[in-house]
Amino acid sequence: MDKVVKNEPQVLSASAAQFSDGAQYVTLDKPVTGEPQVLEFFSFYCPHCYQFEEVYHVSDSVKKVLPAGTKMTKYHVEFLGPLGKQMTQAWAVAMALGVEDKITPLMFEAVQKTQTVQTPDDIRNVFVKAGVSAEDYDAALNSFVVKSLVVQQQKAAEDLQLRGVPAMFVNGKYMVKPDGLDTSSMEAYVKQFAEVVKFLSEKK
Repeated sequence: MDKVVKNEPQVLSASAAQFSDGAQYVTLDKPVTGEPQVLEFFSFYCPHCYQFEEVYHVSDSVKKVLPAGTKMTKYHVEFLGPLGKQMTQAWAVAMALGVEDKITPLMFEAVQKTQTVQTPDDIRNVFVKAGVSAEDYDAALNSFVVKSLVVQQQKAAEDLQLRGVPAMFVNGKYMVKPDGLDTSSMEAYVKQFAEVVKFLSEKK
């Protein structure tokens, strides 16, 4: 334990010591191997996911504190919204083309703020607005890479027995428990969320 404390500010090690199974996180009954180290599930249809991403910037805060070389991945779920399946395919396209950061704010706005996404064509239009040509989008949508990414997202949600979003899993073994975190302020909540993920990613 001394090792950890030496390099860390006292505050962090103190709060890390307060994280316990069942309070700020839960250990899964059946760990799932082969999942990304830090895996976040979300849906463009989920208002909490919008807050999480665009208002609280939880994902960005988590990324900043993760140990070097820790990979963070986001998967879309298809069980929400009229175009849930198509959105999951579109997210696979975003992943394949490496445009997740460009698509996220535009898609959230189109789905939740302006409600301009009602058809699969509307989804494509968001990509075009983000600078992806319609041809590239269509080619990616029908590619093998995207089809396998869709399956990957569905399988991970199933294997981890996902019940709702937003949700964050670490090493296929732990799930962050947001209702166990400090909600005294938005800042405290986001900071602690990031610290729990860091703690879990280093946990053997």
